[in-house]
Amino acid sequence: MDIPPAALSCPPLTVLKKRADFLRAARAGYKPMPGFVLQARRRPPGEASGMRVGFTCSKKVGNAVARNRAKRRLREIARAVLPTQGRDGWDYVLIGRRDVTADVPLDRMKTDLAAALAHLHK
Repeated sequence: MDIPPAALSCPPLTVLKKRADFLRAARAGYKPMPGFVLQARRRPPGEASGMRVGFTCSKKVGNAVARNRAKRRLREIARAVLPTQGRDGWDYVLIGRRDVTADVPLDRMKTDLAAALAHLHK
């Protein structure tokens, strides 16, 4: 398993767990992509340090097995892309899509996440 050098020097991603953090990200910018939706917001200075990420899949995605599979795939693309493309002081939320998140190839989802980040960071 090859781990990119940038990922080795980057601290682990902090995971969003509070509903209020998800709601704040929902009111900020978002970018729909074929396999997922990305919401992102820049936190005000002093709120928290580092980059934070959250994952969510509604019951529309499917039963518990389908939702967990979709979230595992979202976590994988976040681990691969955010250490190099994400920015310090930002919150990111990845939302799974029905019948798509589980089927889109991971390489395509990684490319889409990089493009979505570039769009939101403009």
